[in-house]
Amino acid sequence: MTYFVTGGSGFIGSHLVEKLLKEGHSVINIDNFDDFYDYKVKIQNTLESLGKNIEFEFSNKENDIQNLISISKSDNYTLYFQDIRDKSGLEKIFTNHKINQVIHLAALAGVRPSIERPLEYEEVNIRGTMNLWELCNQFSIKKFVCASSSSVYGNNEKTPFSETDNVDYPISPYAATKKSGEILGHVYHSLYNIDMIQLRFFTVYGPRQRPDLAIHKFTKLISENKEIPFYGDGNTARDYTYIDDIIDGIIKSIKYLENNTNIYEILNLGESEVVNLNKMLSTLENLLGKSAIKKNLPMQPGDVQKTSADITKAQDLIGYNPTTNFQNGTKIFVEWFLRK
Repeated sequence: MTYFVTGGSGFIGSHLVEKLLKEGHSVINIDNFDDFYDYKVKIQNTLESLGKNIEFEFSNKENDIQNLISISKSDNYTLYFQDIRDKSGLEKIFTNHKINQVIHLAALAGVRPSIERPLEYEEVNIRGTMNLWELCNQFSIKKFVCASSSSVYGNNEKTPFSETDNVDYPISPYAATKKSGEILGHVYHSLYNIDMIQLRFFTVYGPRQRPDLAIHKFTKLISENKEIPFYGDGNTARDYTYIDDIIDGIIKSIKYLENNTNIYEILNLGESEVVNLNKMLSTLENLLGKSAIKKNLPMQPGDVQKTSADITKAQDLIGYNPTTNFQNGTKIFVEWFLRK
């Protein structure tokens, strides 16, 4: 099978690419190496996902990405430096490959930045995604897995969060774009028979985690004896989900779509293990053998108080079965971080 993966050089995407290649599939990876964080991180992600243990010589962004494209190309893997907002560029890629399924992970991420740049989030997360659906219709690609987010639940008072809960009250532009993607996805399913699963990810962590996310950021700052920004009283809580469990859920969604028709589903992919900020921090302190230097700050606009996933539907429909608890997952992450 040939899979078209957007954001395949990012955190989740690079792990998915690695898994698909190990299973013997072909992968087309498109990524725009956005400046949201250092592009060098994504280059390393890409090399790790391909099992290439080489010393990469960095010079400047454009040359480095072109070099990466060259050294990574193989019979079953092609990387494109491509923005999903550029429909004509995407169309050329669709024309050059026979694609069996699209797995759309690319997005402009981050709750807090979306409050500062809402129109850019609309361009990427809504218009960019619609470009992909338009091309799927044009090229008769009928299978589509799409990354949504637990942020669509907002400050839902009922826990754990279920796919049947009302999600009409997002509290950030990022969350609103993800909710819009779910709605528009149903339109394309209804009009053009594109089988689709929308996956609501719950706070994914593990090796290659984005450097802006709390576990990675805290680990780095604690190890460097620097202050960590600590928002609120530490009682905000997240359903932390280890990367291998998320990849398992994506792979099972892909296979479910391949074996079934007339599908439009929304699934929670979480761990059903809620950990508050205080416990997360103390776990990292214990693993690093260092105490954090906290800079206490007020809660930020757009941040939700708690996320908690009801994963019953994913368990029943695709056989999703998370197996990595928070203690073990953070231990693996810290060991990876210290090896870098």
